[in-house]
Amino acid sequence: HNLAKVGVVGSNPIARSSARPAAWTAEFSLSAAQPLKTGETAVTALVTHRGGCHCGRVRFACEAPAEIEVQDCNCSICRKSGYRHLVVPKQRFTLLAGADALTSYRFGTGVAEHLFCAVCGIKSFYAPRSAPDCYSVNALCLDPGTVTAETVVALDGAGWALDDPGPVPPRQPEAES
Repeated sequence: HNLAKVGVVGSNPIARSSARPAAWTAEFSLSAAQPLKTGETAVTALVTHRGGCHCGRVRFACEAPAEIEVQDCNCSICRKSGYRHLVVPKQRFTLLAGADALTSYRFGTGVAEHLFCAVCGIKSFYAPRSAPDCYSVNALCLDPGTVTAETVVALDGAGWALDDPGPVPPRQPEAES
């Protein structure tokens, strides 16, 4: 794993949206670091979230807004593992403990590196192919207390072509019967 380059760093009302997630765009990864121009609105303040795997060997911290936007992807691995993506730029992520407990799994294109705790099997974060300058943190692995709201955006990972570099397209609402 190339983890040497990893940077330091309640209850959630859930809303559904089909808009393209802002976290997957280049603007998101730069927005908090750029000064505001005349007429722009303030950038959402970042807080430090902490989390980790079930057994506690893998621990991380990441900086993101207290009101988070997560992606609910329907690809095979996300659907089967119940993963909710909180995408953060690599410079806003710190692996605090457990580099030696991580095991890697790749499939499909082999670009995404899925990192699991070798002891308990939980994937608390990974390096996604859709956002190579970011880590995807499993929002369900965040410790309680810092997330004040969560908006869930449905993504169509199952329909995302293997040769498409990203971002993952939004999932279309299912037709009512």
